[in-house]
Amino acid sequence: MNILKPHVSLDVTDIDAAVAFYERAFGVAPTKRRPGYAKFDLTAPLLNLTMQQAARTGVNASHFGIQVAHSDDVREAERLFAARGLRTFREQDVTCCHAVQDKVWIEDPDGNAWEVFVVKGDAPVLQAAPAAATACCAPDCCAPASRDAKS
Repeated sequence: MNILKPHVSLDVTDIDAAVAFYERAFGVAPTKRRPGYAKFDLTAPLLNLTMQQAARTGVNASHFGIQVAHSDDVREAERLFAARGLRTFREQDVTCCHAVQDKVWIEDPDGNAWEVFVVKGDAPVLQAAPAAATACCAPDCCAPASRDAKS
């Protein structure tokens, strides 16, 4: 698997304040800025940091991820996860975080969602359809309501 960099997605209550903070912290402007959304695609530190404006819930991390180079790498990650006995959820050509992506999701025992994903192109919207009770760009398999239903 050709791993590019780690990905962290944060829910923030004030996108403008968060962008200003991270611009100061990293010394660069975001690489993508849309209403309610910002992305810092950094090389030093090597990090894909996204944030979306959302109400404070006591949980600020939306999800975590590993960006890979190709869709084949996403399929390889899915194969490895399944071989290791992990439950996976695959998405293909999904619009998420203003990008078209292929991805595979897993969830740790505490409900932290992890994705392995490839960005295939830009998209004009945050996600294809608004998700009612899910975090931004996290599938139903990884939403708090879904976790409660599986317990």
